[in-house]
Amino acid sequence: MPPSARPQDEPKLTLSSLGAASTVTGSKHLLESDGRRVLVDCGLFQGLKNLRELNWKRLPVEADGIDAVVITHAHLDHTGYLPRLVRDGYRGPIYCTPATAAVAEIILRDSAYLQEREADLLNRHHATKHAPAQPLYTSDDAEQAIKQFRTRPFGQEFTLPEGPTVTFRRAGHILGAATVDLAWQGRRIVFTGDLGRYDDPLMFDPEPVPAADYLVMESTYGDRIHEQTDPLDILAAIIDETVSRGGTIVVPAFAVGRAQMLLYLLWRLRRAHRLPNIPVYMDSPMAINASNLLSTFADDHRLSPEIYEEMCDIATYARDVEESKLISASNDPKIIISASGMGTGGRVLHHLKAFAPDPRNTIMLTGYQSPGTRGRAIADGAPQVKIYGEWVPIKAQVANLRMLSAHADSNELIRWVSGFTTAPRRTFIVHGEPQAAETLRSRLKRELGWEATVPRQNQLFEL
Repeated sequence: MPPSARPQDEPKLTLSSLGAASTVTGSKHLLESDGRRVLVDCGLFQGLKNLRELNWKRLPVEADGIDAVVITHAHLDHTGYLPRLVRDGYRGPIYCTPATAAVAEIILRDSAYLQEREADLLNRHHATKHAPAQPLYTSDDAEQAIKQFRTRPFGQEFTLPEGPTVTFRRAGHILGAATVDLAWQGRRIVFTGDLGRYDDPLMFDPEPVPAADYLVMESTYGDRIHEQTDPLDILAAIIDETVSRGGTIVVPAFAVGRAQMLLYLLWRLRRAHRLPNIPVYMDSPMAINASNLLSTFADDHRLSPEIYEEMCDIATYARDVEESKLISASNDPKIIISASGMGTGGRVLHHLKAFAPDPRNTIMLTGYQSPGTRGRAIADGAPQVKIYGEWVPIKAQVANLRMLSAHADSNELIRWVSGFTTAPRRTFIVHGEPQAAETLRSRLKRELGWEATVPRQNQLFEL
């Protein structure tokens, strides 16, 4: 609604995207009214250097000037800036679902460790322009952020101390993921966070939302349709072909969501006697911890306790570094599932360095790869990638199981918004690369007659 159309007695309410505007990372959406501020999501920028550098720039609003933070789900691009916000002075509540809080604890502790480790490595190798290099945040900052979590269940409206009311609904995607339905100053704003897939074998379908005055909608796959081929057939073929060459399959996998899906698919292959008798390793402490949460939050996913237990028996779990080194040192055929999913860090880098130069092996990507990441470079056919300062040739076969993405594709996004009984006054398309966001904007206009906008970074809208 333009400012001139706003009723005189309706208080002013504004929205600005401080991240995930024409990019697929760094989600932060700020609502302001009468000097009060609510931040929905607080994510880290990842990928391209010019995006990562934004993590070091102060937000256009002071951290202690924010009254509340509401989180849709635990992935780093939605929670990874929380410790920095706390470091800069935020001491208010951070609202999320119970499962999101549990997953975010794992992710934030790991992120802080990596921040500290990277700074230490830069200082020890004198590879920094700054003296000394500093982490974006520390483990103490992450622990403080975790202390500020306040959990609320799905489907139960609650009121923030600052006035708005909020309802979490299931978004699918990963354990604990929610859409945020926020009512404030007589207007209802819905944030999708990241919407999941329909008929996903692990996560429930994203719940419909009947109405909203304004919708802030993700567009990660706004210009693409997921392949409809059976992932079991593709996965079985990749494994059989690699094993026949005497090779190893290295799977860079997102520790939350994708790693568990891979265990499930491998369990189904083994049950159908389609999995060769080779070891399967889960080499990621974070993925192991995230997998354990499926048992803790049994009501938040589709798996029965029996299937979960059998699924977990598929793999050997490597927690300590020495176990990980032994896996990399072995040339026997095997499957290695290791984080991170886009090859930005973690133990998977050691495995890529060990196995990428050998054409007998396979690097199996399993979903979206952000621009500027090693995963994206490998997916695009780069002949080499830099790992720990060395150029590593990519001679292994490369496969990409795009159909395993945990994000709704363009048709599924349209299916979800078609559940609205009335069109929002305006829809804001975020969390997508420019082409994906613009394609989804055009589809909403053409197919539903909805008015939609792709915000620029820090652009202010009056609601």
